[in-house]
Amino acid sequence: MIRKNNVLSLCLVCIVFATMASAETADEKGLAIAIEADLRDQGWIDSKVEMQMILRNAKGNESKRQLRLRSLEVPEDGDKSLTIFDTPRDIKGTGLLTFSHKQGDDDQWLNLPALKRVKRIASKNKSGPFVGSEFAFEDLSSQEVEKYTYQWLRDENYEGQDAYVIERRPIDRNSGYTRQEVWIDKDHYRLLKVDYYDRKQSLLKTLKSSGFKLYLGKIWRPAKMSMYNHQSRKSTDLLWREYRFNTGLTEKDFTRNSLQRAR
Repeated sequence: MIRKNNVLSLCLVCIVFATMASAETADEKGLAIAIEADLRDQGWIDSKVEMQMILRNAKGNESKRQLRLRSLEVPEDGDKSLTIFDTPRDIKGTGLLTFSHKQGDDDQWLNLPALKRVKRIASKNKSGPFVGSEFAFEDLSSQEVEKYTYQWLRDENYEGQDAYVIERRPIDRNSGYTRQEVWIDKDHYRLLKVDYYDRKQSLLKTLKSSGFKLYLGKIWRPAKMSMYNHQSRKSTDLLWREYRFNTGLTEKDFTRNSLQRAR
């Protein structure tokens, strides 16, 4: 006859093992959140949007630029994008062409009309600032899931929204960041905030996105993205307007020739 205490112990062991088998690790949960956020942002095909870039120095003095962004969704790889500056006059026509990739280094080319040449951005230079802003070249590539490792850190309320806080670490050794802490809202899986840590593990920048609007019944886009540099006390705002989707852009609109022709 099996004793009552032995039966109870056996039940407890079974419960523990069942819990262990079904438990989700912090790494698995972080990856699952990143995958879900990526899935929620698929199906927009292509887009065009107008932007204003506002740069502020440590004293709060501002300078403004007008630019356009064209993007193409590439289901089997990273997205493609073309950014063109319209003002001020001294950088008019300056453009950045980006081919993001799920695996390996992204490809980026910078068109400099004043110098009449197209410059390829080397992988080791992608942590550098984009046209004097607080956004690095690597910030302007699509943030593909495969580019990072993940860990769930905690859940918390961020500005009235329930959010996941996950850590992602770049796989690319040439990244200017050792890690990033990312706030993603639980309802729509929108990226609300990112803290970027430099190669010395110090907090370098914070990105905040706000004014989200729903497009195509499923795609969320912010009206404002603000990048603040904690070390230089400089900041850059991107104000987005006139989003358009499914405009008929194709691969032919994202070539080095189209970069040079962009006006």
